[in-house]
Amino acid sequence: MALQLGYRIFDSSIGGLGGCPYAKGSSGNVSTEDVVYMLHGLGYATDINIEKLIETNHWLAPQINHPLPSKVGKAGLLKV
Repeated sequence: MALQLGYRIFDSSIGGLGGCPYAKGSSGNVSTEDVVYMLHGLGYATDINIEKLIETNHWLAPQINHPLPSKVGKAGLLKV
């Protein structure tokens, strides 16, 4: 809806990292990889290299010893 209303700046974090440890059931932040994947799928140009985002996601998870909730980070990109 925000895109339809003309918004072009969105807040996200690599892999969905973050959130509030005090909010029970909090799902964390929206993943940058997931947002960029969606925007590219809708035909928007972002100047963001999604492959590098995924690569950073795969590097970051073991650094913090915790899996990241990013859907694109887990699934990767569809190879056509």
